Amino acid sequence: MPYGPSAPEPITADPPREEPRPLLTQSWLDLAFLHWAADPADVAPLLPPGTFPDVLDGVTYVGLVAFRMHRIGWLRLPGLPYLGTFPETNVRLYSVDGRGRRGVVFRSLDAARLIPVAVGRTAFRLPYVWSRMTVDRDGETLTYTSRRRRPGRRDAHSRIGIRVGERVREPSELEHFVTARWGLHTSLLGRPLYLPNTHPRWPLYRAELTGYAENLVAAAGLPAPAAEPVSVLYSPGVQVRFGRPERAC
Repeated sequence: MPYGPSAPEPITADPPREEPRPLLTQSWLDLAFLHWAADPADVAPLLPPGTFPDVLDGVTYVGLVAFRMHRIGWLRLPGLPYLGTFPETNVRLYSVDGRGRRGVVFRSLDAARLIPVAVGRTAFRLPYVWSRMTVDRDGETLTYTSRRRRPGRRDAHSRIGIRVGERVREPSELEHFVTARWGLHTSLLGRPLYLPNTHPRWPLYRAELTGYAENLVAAAGLPAPAAEPVSVLYSPGVQVRFGRPERAC
């Protein structure tokens, strides 16, 4: 069976659960979503134990997502204005576990604050990397830049330019598939874990790619994109609550 013992849960635009006692709170602001179709066979070896490529019409996707992280906070404490606020760019895959829960798997997370990078790598075993990063806005045009410091490839970089267009009133099945994700899959000491999250429905906008150069996807162990993304979206952002880790299978 391609998904293990359980069929995948439905894709829902609204969160399927609440997190009344969050482990982490944060906001994701000014997001650019770039996506390419991918062969599930290329993705499967890169996922944590107990997870499988999530597919839509037989295809999975690779996402390059750039944004501003804003005020990370622990438990119900106020979010940190400096240490918890920084640009981030991640390469992510789409996964489903043996209980049918859909999620994301991060192959890399470039971030501009060293202490959150260290905490993310140590506490959650997430592949955070310390990078020089900026997010600049000029009217409806945004430019996201990243150049890696350490660890890993020092030549890894990205530059993404988008122009924000009209509001997406009725997202397509693909647009829901790559944005309506209510958890992440990872592993800690060999144990597969699922970290649930909840946030309001995404406000999504069409976006035009005005500039693009990167090698983060290839640095994450995936085939380098051979063409422009099949989907480019923008969102002004949402407030997010993460729950406690759960077993992924």
